[in-house]
Amino acid sequence: MNITALRPRLHRYTEPIATVFCRAGVSPNQISLLSLTFGVLCAVCYVYRMFAIGSIFLLLSAILDLVDGSVARRTEKETRFGAVFDWIVDKYVDAIVILAIGLSGIAILSRFNGIPASADCAIVAIAIIGSLMNTFIKPVVYAETGYQERVDGKIEDPLEGVGLFGRPETILVLVVCGIAGFIWIAVVLIAMGTNFSAIQRIIYLYKRLA
Repeated sequence: MNITALRPRLHRYTEPIATVFCRAGVSPNQISLLSLTFGVLCAVCYVYRMFAIGSIFLLLSAILDLVDGSVARRTEKETRFGAVFDWIVDKYVDAIVILAIGLSGIAILSRFNGIPASADCAIVAIAIIGSLMNTFIKPVVYAETGYQERVDGKIEDPLEGVGLFGRPETILVLVVCGIAGFIWIAVVLIAMGTNFSAIQRIIYLYKRLA
């Protein structure tokens, strides 16, 4: 079980925001671009070590990621391109935000005696790889198994709830640790959690598909 499995319940809290965008005539893809913009602003803040402000931008980006789908459904503007574009935006945000922490030069593992600064680069790289691979597994499953059942315009996720650490968890630890001033802990948690979750999904798929 992970937060992703609770996503449908979270939508009711974002419906008032979706209503505003619907009335303003903003398209779902424009909302996705706005989500990307906030993600870039977060990355810029992270590079300059303004982690609390950056985390607020990241939270706004995550909220808009929920809103774009709601707007698409309510305005009947659901498209396959929109679904794909949403995924692309998510991964760009995840990658640049974690990379920005590495570019900030903040000590992560090197804060402990005896651990070289090169370990910080390694842990950031592992966190980015885990974040991307944890999601990359899904489209591979869709393509290789021919899975294409759609719910609300998107392919229903056969891996929903599988793995303890998904994108929502990544955003959550970044926001919480960023505001609290412990962003280095977020990188360590993401590096471990996303890769562990990817392994969980691989094992699950092996049992289902082997």
